Amino acid sequence: MKPRVAVAMSGGVDSMIAAYLLRARGYEVLGIHFLTGFEPAGSKWASTEKEIHPVKRLGEQLDLPVTVVDCSNQFQAKVVDYFTRTYMRGQTPNPCVVCNPEIKFGILLKHAEKLGAARLATGHYARVETDGAGMRRLYRGADPQKDQSYFLARLSQQQLQRAIFPLGTMTKTEVKALAREKGLQPAAASESQDVCFVKADAYAEFLETQPGFRSMPGKIEDMQGNVIGEHHGLHRFTVGQRRGINCPASQPYYVVGLDSGGNRLVVGAKADGLSRKCRVTRLSWIVSAPDFPCRAKVRLRYRHREAPASIGRAGKKTVTIDFDAPQSAVTPGQAAVFYDQDQVLGGGFIAANRV
Repeated sequence: MKPRVAVAMSGGVDSMIAAYLLRARGYEVLGIHFLTGFEPAGSKWASTEKEIHPVKRLGEQLDLPVTVVDCSNQFQAKVVDYFTRTYMRGQTPNPCVVCNPEIKFGILLKHAEKLGAARLATGHYARVETDGAGMRRLYRGADPQKDQSYFLARLSQQQLQRAIFPLGTMTKTEVKALAREKGLQPAAASESQDVCFVKADAYAEFLETQPGFRSMPGKIEDMQGNVIGEHHGLHRFTVGQRRGINCPASQPYYVVGLDSGGNRLVVGAKADGLSRKCRVTRLSWIVSAPDFPCRAKVRLRYRHREAPASIGRAGKKTVTIDFDAPQSAVTPGQAAVFYDQDQVLGGGFIAANRV
């Protein structure tokens, strides 16, 4: 029997098949499901009781034990508070990029260790390989439509040494087909969302319920500084957004910038939102920082097609990105992830889209 491995189980088909594959490869497998504190009150998903929790029932299908861990306090402090603070700064957060190193491969990995597990597996579509020096390197998943390496770019080398991604070489279609073939029924009927704690994209309403969150109406200005309208809170907007501006014009307006200090929403034509350069801070490298200046492809958001760029050092934890071609919706607060072909070099957070 191979070493004991814990699988972070959400209740969906991906983590279920990850657990199945590890069992088939001879690992001793146990499941861990963590509570965020944002499960529907009184629902089975909010319970730790064995006889009713849906993921524990899923464990019965797979013939493996499942532990439910309450991470609600840590999730609030590490993920939700970060989410709220970022919006208050006039930026757009990326909670999954924070959750993976802080919760899944942070707090949950520690729980796995207490249960005797040597490593933690998830249902992410990404690949990890060990090089000749024993260093772990992160690569895109084989399915280009589901590749989730972007969300894992801030994992440390120590965390990647403990990580297993069984679905890295599979496509989503293959995963679903295997579940049908083996008669495995996921506990969650729908796919997990990028922001799992916000219902139906109701970001503004969610933020307004968070302790300490403040918002007030302010001016909408065009690129020349002319006041053309009023907004009802900067947290309702992100760079590149078109809907919700509600300022009639011959050409549609797009959000170009959010000035949290002046509580101004700056809008312009679509071309005004293009950025040739940006600054990225809070850098994290999978193996080691490259020699600067260097070349890489940069992904600016999950569904963004990587853009070729030159990267130059601007400080110990800051770089400047100079794109070969101007990019749209370069959004402060979002993660910028650097690729060399299929390999993830590292990443950071966009601090400014005008340099």
